[in-house]
Formats: sequence, C-alpha cells, structure tokens
Amino acid sequence: MSDTATTQAASAVSYQIDTAHSAAQFKVRHMMIANVKGEFTKVTGSVVYDPSNPAGSKIEAAIDATTISTRDPQRDGHLKSADFLDVEKFPEITFKGMSVTSTGADSFEIKGDLTIHGETNSVALKVEELTAEVKDPWGNMRRGATASTKINRKDFGLAWNAALEAGGFLIGDTVDIHIDIELIRQ
Repeated sequence: MSDTATTQAASAVSYQIDTAHSAAQFKVRHMMIANVKGEFTKVTGSVVYDPSNPAGSKIEAAIDATTISTRDPQRDGHLKSADFLDVEKFPEITFKGMSVTSTGADSFEIKGDLTIHGETNSVALKVEELTAEVKDPWGNMRRGATASTKINRKDFGLAWNAALEAGGFLIGDTVDIHIDIELIRQ
C-alpha cells in the first residue's frame, strides 16, 4: 500500500448507528388536505466516514419496517399489511450509499440504493448537517447527522389508494423522508 493510500485509510473513521438515539421519520399527504407523519424507531447500520476524502466514505443502514408508528394502531396495522409495506415478506427497509459528494463544510449528497417492499431505486439523500465529534460521559466519541429526501411511493410498489368522492385520492404519492442518526465511533 502506498503512503498516500495508508494515510487516506488511516483518516477514515468507523461508526455504528446508535439505535436508541436515531429514527427515520416520514410524512405523506392525507385526503389532499393534511400531512400524516410517522416514524420507524429502529434504525441500524454503519458509516465509514473519511473527512479527508468524503467520496471514500461508506454508508449502510437498515430500518425495521415493523417498528412503524403513526400514533394510530389501526393505520399502523394497515401500513404493515400487504396493501403497503407487507412486513411479513419485507421486514426491512435498506439503504446502501454508492457515492458521497461534499456540498458544503458539513453537508453532503449521498446517492445510493433504497429498498422498500422488495423494490430498489436510486435516491439522493441531502445530509444537511454532520456534527463534530463529541465525547460522551462514558468516553465514547459520537457525532450526529440529519438527512432528507423525497420519494414517490409507487416507485417502490406501494400503490394502494382510494378515490375520494370529491375527487383526488386518499393518500398522496410523494413521501418526505427525514432521518436523524447518532453515530458511535468504533
């Protein structure tokens, strides 16, 4: 390995997603009049971040689809059913970062493959903030990140809907996704 490659490899830092302090939230239009928000409470994965070469960074994350919560058990049951996520067949939502581009001092665009309901599509996550590392009271080094994207749910096979008497549909196609993760250095 060349000295340059050794230096670059040495600057990469490995992190695990802290499930207890991370979540993936979403919102979607309901009855064309209001947004319904929900979240998945179990996010796991790893990040290898190279501050000297962000393009060399790697991201892999998994969301436990069974942890969906919209604060309405009946709606949550429907979202877990074969009409939507079909968590019996597809218990995980996954993301694998394919490229990382710096867009500012602490912001990035991560292009990668998002798999929901067995369908994989390329998406771009906008990382709005990657915080500096801090030491927690137990001596662990941590940092946080916030990211967002929009998807069309139909691109992932989530096509169930119902027509409204006044026109339009019960559920919008655009889903706004917002992710907050806390990372622990390994």
